Amino acid sequence: MSSAWRDATRAKNASTLAVSSRYTTGPWWHDRGVEPLRVGVVGCGSAGAAAALFLARDGHAVDVFERVAEPKPIGAGITLQPTGQAVLARLGLLAPVAARGARLERLWCRRLGGRTLVDLRYADIDPELHGIGLHRGVLFQTLHDAVKVEPGVTLRCGHGVEAMPRDGATRWLVTKDGARHGPYDLVVVADGSVSELHDDTSIPTKVKPYAWGALWFVAEDRDGKHGPVLDQIVHRARTMCGLLPTGLGPTGDTPLISLFWSIRADRVDAWKQAGLAAWKQEARAYDPRMDAALAQIADASQVLFTQYKDVSMKHWHEPGAVFLGDAAHATSPQLGQGANLALYDAMELADALRTATSVEAGLAAYTLARKRHLGYYQFATRALTPFFQGDSRFLAWMRDWTFPTSRWLGFLRRRMVRTMAGLDRGIVRRPIPLAPLKQQIAAPRLPSSR
Repeated sequence: MSSAWRDATRAKNASTLAVSSRYTTGPWWHDRGVEPLRVGVVGCGSAGAAAALFLARDGHAVDVFERVAEPKPIGAGITLQPTGQAVLARLGLLAPVAARGARLERLWCRRLGGRTLVDLRYADIDPELHGIGLHRGVLFQTLHDAVKVEPGVTLRCGHGVEAMPRDGATRWLVTKDGARHGPYDLVVVADGSVSELHDDTSIPTKVKPYAWGALWFVAEDRDGKHGPVLDQIVHRARTMCGLLPTGLGPTGDTPLISLFWSIRADRVDAWKQAGLAAWKQEARAYDPRMDAALAQIADASQVLFTQYKDVSMKHWHEPGAVFLGDAAHATSPQLGQGANLALYDAMELADALRTATSVEAGLAAYTLARKRHLGYYQFATRALTPFFQGDSRFLAWMRDWTFPTSRWLGFLRRRMVRTMAGLDRGIVRRPIPLAPLKQQIAAPRLPSSR
C-alpha cells in the first residue's frame, strides 16, 4: 500500500475524528501499532454492513461490494436476540430497529395435540431480557441506509465478486465484469453461504445443503391477536410449523406475523401439486390461529421456500482475508441465531483489529475470540435439527420423552434459555456476561469512544 495513500488517509481521518463526539482521545492508531487499513467488504448483508460500519468508524477506508444492483428489504421473520441487540446498540442502530419489531418474551413449542415440549422464557435468566421478532428487511434496510451515508465507506452495488487474488501482503477483488479493485490490506468475505470465494482460499471448507427447508409467508396481523410469543407446533420430526410476531415490517403500520412450515426440499413440488386447499386444511388442524394468515394466501407463489446450507470452515481467516456470517458458518435456522452471530462476528472483528499490532495478529485474535461461541452453536444446531426436521420416528419419540424435563429442571431450562438468547459459548465455558451486555443494550452508543 503506497505511503501517499496512507498519509492522505491518516490526515483525513485525523481531521474527521478530531471534531467527532464519538472519539474522546483522538485517533486510536496514535497509541497502537496498526496503520489505517484499506478494506474490501464482499456482501452488504448483516455481517458485511455491520463490519463496514465498525471498521469505518475505527478510521479505516472501506469499499463494500454487493452483487445485487438494487438491494431491497425482502425476507420473512427473524428473531433478534440480546446478543444481536447489543451489537446494534454499539452501532447506534438498535432504537430504529426495535421500533419496528415486536417484543418476544417466550418460545413455546408444543406437540400436535397440545402437550408442551419446551416453554422458554427470557425472564428465567433475567427479567430485563427479551427477543425482538423482526422482518428481515427491517434489519437490512437499517444497516444498508447507515452504510450509504457513513463517511469512509464506498458502496458498490451490482458488483459481484468472483475472486480475491493475493499480491504479497495485499489482495485484489475481481468482479464479474473482470475489473480489478484494490489493493486491499484486508478483504472481509460476508456474501453468505453461496459465496464463490470459498474456492479462492486455502482454508478447508465444506458446504452442504440441508435436505430440509421451510415455507414462509408474512401475513398482516390486523387484530393484533398474537402476543409476545414465538409459537411452534411439532408432529413427529417431519412437521414443525409456527407463528412469529414480526413487528411492522420495512414499511407500513400494520403488525405482521410470519407463518413457517418445515418441509423437505424434495417434497416442495408435491406440496404445490396437492394445492393450497389441502395444505390450509392441514395447517388449521395444527393450530386454528393460523387461519387468519392462511386466508391471506391466494396463490402458492406468495409462499416462499427457503432451503438452508451447512458451512463448515476449519478456521475463518488466512493472510489478508476473513470470512464472517453465513459465508463462514451457515447452519440450519433451528436455533434462530444466523443474523445474531453475523452481527457479533462484525463486532468481534473490529474489536480484535483495534487492539492488534498487525492485520494478521488481529485476524488470529478474531478467530480465537469466535472459536467457542461459534463452535457451540454449530454443534448445537447440527445436533438438534434431526429431532425437528427429519424422518426418524425414533428421534421424535426421544425428543418428546426428554425435552419436557426442562420444565421442572431449572438448571436445564436456564441453559436452554441462555442458548436461545445467544449467550452460550460451550458446555463448560462461561456464557457471555450479562451485566455488560445489558448495559450496552440499555444505553446505545457508538463503539469508538475511548
